[in-house]
Amino acid sequence: MAFNKRVKIKHLLESGKVGEQIILMGWVRTKRSNKNVSFIALNDGSSINNYQIVADPAIISEDILKSITTGACIKVTGEVVASQGTGQSTEVQASGIAILGEADPEKFPLQPKKHSLEFLREIAHLRMRTNTFGAVFRVRHALAFAVHQYFNDKGFFYIHTPIITASDAEGAGETFKVTTLDIKNPPLTDKGTIDYKQDFFERETNLTVSGQLEGELAAMALSEIYTFGPTFRAENSNTTRHLAEFWMIEPEMAFYDAEDNQDLAEDFLQKVISYALSNCADDLEFLDKRAAEEDATKKAEQRSEMGLLQRLKFVTENRFERITYTQAIDILKNSTPNKKKKFNYLIDNWGVDLQSEHERYLVEKHFKKPVILTDYPKEIKSFYMRQNDDGKTVAAMDILFPGIGEIVGGSQREERLENLNQRMDELNIPKDEMWWYLETRKFGTAPHAGFGLGFERLVQFVTGMGNIRDVIAFPRTPGNAEF
Repeated sequence: MAFNKRVKIKHLLESGKVGEQIILMGWVRTKRSNKNVSFIALNDGSSINNYQIVADPAIISEDILKSITTGACIKVTGEVVASQGTGQSTEVQASGIAILGEADPEKFPLQPKKHSLEFLREIAHLRMRTNTFGAVFRVRHALAFAVHQYFNDKGFFYIHTPIITASDAEGAGETFKVTTLDIKNPPLTDKGTIDYKQDFFERETNLTVSGQLEGELAAMALSEIYTFGPTFRAENSNTTRHLAEFWMIEPEMAFYDAEDNQDLAEDFLQKVISYALSNCADDLEFLDKRAAEEDATKKAEQRSEMGLLQRLKFVTENRFERITYTQAIDILKNSTPNKKKKFNYLIDNWGVDLQSEHERYLVEKHFKKPVILTDYPKEIKSFYMRQNDDGKTVAAMDILFPGIGEIVGGSQREERLENLNQRMDELNIPKDEMWWYLETRKFGTAPHAGFGLGFERLVQFVTGMGNIRDVIAFPRTPGNAEF
């Protein structure tokens, strides 16, 4: 079959030469025929662009041509010739076509017409064959590559933190339990509680919600590290912004303070988005048009002020505005939507947690650029964040983007043992379970900082997709683990 000699469509479009004899393999998007010739649009996933195959019935048998239907997988042998039509400069004149996999046109669900995203989620095993999802997952790959390239070039070390842990780093309690016990008849202690001593790990364990705490341990030896792996939240939330399984990028840096942390996060976001703009031009141009069409169906007040490509350039070309939480509260309190009671959550007191509508107002209406919010009230932030001298706030930061709100959350970590002990006591966090974390503050503690970025939020921003379920191949959400 000479599979290893096939040419990818992306390569053919970029550097194919008239007169070359080549082998193409891919899936049929469409076929149109007249008495003299059939035109087949072929796609192999390497590019959003299809490639035209010209099949002469005098050369390709009628049986083969009948089997070339939308969704079928074929191998084409032929010569690259100058194209007679518009849209591409070359096409392939087929000298031979083999059917690798048929697709019954009566049953194949992806016929060449517009399908809703809701329908495509029901056939997630096939949806990557559409233009939209092919583009999304090529962009996702480019962003993942750019993440590793960025940190590698900066001298960071990639650390694989555990998927199974005994800690809940966020303290929210929304974890997936991991056990080998018989859930119908678990062993019990004398007090009638489940006897986890008989479990595989001899204690309660769960899927990780974050690699941060283990990342901090590595940073206390290697200085600058990052994690990039799956995390899990058993949050019963059916929104367009939440997943039960998602990927997190979490750098941790020794000898960084809050300002260093903000500088790194801003530079990181601009660089990886710039990489996608440079390397996914065709896909992003398609997604830009798709987003504009979707926007046109919305009410005027819900439409974006900028197109997708404009938003991406807006982020890469503007320095981020940096303000404190206190300054943000003052701006929001005195804003027109707040005074006219247009916000769903009105801002009246210092200390409230900001909602997406507030974050987007600051970015899209007030500053008209990305915003880094700093120095949040300690009551609404996690125990590990460094306490500021005012006794009320912590050295936290959130980065807010247009259209999406918060995309990054981070902080300088609390390196002072006494302060960390006090905060854990205040929040009733069991110190005996976190002894290993506390020991890093006993032996050679150092100022350090880090942040977390939900990878799907980044992919969602860059692709312009409205629902986070459409930027991960097989979304895990309440009641959904089908594929």
